[in-house]
Amino acid sequence: MPDVRLASPRGKWVLLTTVLGSSMAMLDSTVVNVALPRIGRDLDANLSALQWTVNAYMVTLAGLILLGGALGDRFGRRKVFVVGVVWFAVASLLCGIAPNAGVLIAARALQGVGGALLTPGSLALIQASFHPDDRGRAVGLWSGFGGVGAAVGPFVGGWLVDGPGWRWVFLLNVPLALVCVPVALRHVPESGGGTARSSEAESGGQRAHGRFDVLGAVLGALALALVTYALIEAGGGGAVVAVSAVAGLAAAVAFVVVERRRPDPMMPPDIFASRQFTAVNIVTLCVYAALGGFFFLAALQLQVVVGYSALAAGTALLPTTVLMLLLSARSGELADRIGPRIPLTVGPLLCAAGMLLMLRVGPGASYPADVLPALVVLGLGLVMLVAPLTATVLGSVSVTRAGLASGINNAAARAAGLVAVAALPLLTGMGEEAYREPAAFDAAFGKAMGWCAGALVVGAVIAAAVVRRPPPDCKRPECLRQGGVAAPPLEGEPVRKRLA
Repeated sequence: MPDVRLASPRGKWVLLTTVLGSSMAMLDSTVVNVALPRIGRDLDANLSALQWTVNAYMVTLAGLILLGGALGDRFGRRKVFVVGVVWFAVASLLCGIAPNAGVLIAARALQGVGGALLTPGSLALIQASFHPDDRGRAVGLWSGFGGVGAAVGPFVGGWLVDGPGWRWVFLLNVPLALVCVPVALRHVPESGGGTARSSEAESGGQRAHGRFDVLGAVLGALALALVTYALIEAGGGGAVVAVSAVAGLAAAVAFVVVERRRPDPMMPPDIFASRQFTAVNIVTLCVYAALGGFFFLAALQLQVVVGYSALAAGTALLPTTVLMLLLSARSGELADRIGPRIPLTVGPLLCAAGMLLMLRVGPGASYPADVLPALVVLGLGLVMLVAPLTATVLGSVSVTRAGLASGINNAAARAAGLVAVAALPLLTGMGEEAYREPAAFDAAFGKAMGWCAGALVVGAVIAAAVVRRPPPDCKRPECLRQGGVAAPPLEGEPVRKRLA
């Protein structure tokens, strides 16, 4: 049984290193969007290159994140976490010194691999290290500090872009890693691998025998990469795009076939036998597709059309995350009392209303009258839906599969975001030079907000029709507080509700 106490010096070091590690990945998911216009100008990159700057990271992260968790279980969570931090830092250094867009995109793909290794490991280390009596509070602190990182990310990114330059958005990860790695090696106990507890063997699946589904991970990542390429490059047409689309679909079909036939799949098909689990993941796809598209385009809209600096654009987007930090815990408690159906229906509708209010954000827009109301409504919608969404995912499967369920939901959210970033410019007729032409970008942005709002309405309808209150004895996550909006954090193993 893990015995590290939160109040002990070792407990504080464990919390510090896990927060630092997860913050590296979270900061990159929030600050890069703010830097895109400057990256485009400095590297003479077109819109496709900017899309790939975001999506190259998301493709490898979404495709490999489940494999990253399995590697930690097999070889040791601390070991894989440290490898992930070092990998992420080296890739960040390559991003920071990239001489052109091609090198930057390749380095971003490598960053995603590092993120897939460290992201599941950060929370898994807390789960495996802390005494059960302190684990819930440790997870809450981890999530809270991560939320603060998400909140200040756009502000820090804007300050770096307007100050030292956009390259420091990536180079900042290097000193964070130089602090994180020695602390992890010195103070964080190893878990998983040869030190795995017998209870892990009882949970079945990959943990029972230490295998992991490399073929499934490769096929999943390949399908995402090929479909994303086809969507981004579809405007130019040609045989390569068509071949990529067909190959991507073929890889997706092969992924499903492999997962159905393997004795140890990373995404067991039978987990989708739960109607509630399937429905909530479809809601996740709708919600995070809209959010991924929104945060990619909103930072560009504020800079290209409204005329904000990078710092002003990053600061302008803070209200959504601040509202989540302040209110998401209460939202989780409310959903626990009334059930998830209402929050998962009303939340997406509020988000859709916020995105439609963004139609007012154009040339000469006023922040108090135009931008802020839209972001406040969007933030309130996120407050209502994000924590209940994660709790419902975990409550819809057996306790032994909660980690798998949260990993699938996390991967689904990230995949939805990257597909949205790839597809929205195509759906709205956004040309390769649109971000250099304010009028053209403004027109396409308005259409994109309509698409995003539509996806959210679809998610709300599905939630209203299918989602129901979990049974009274269901489990829930140890932490209902959420601060990030790019994707749901990986929640740990849930605990039983304690009777008063």
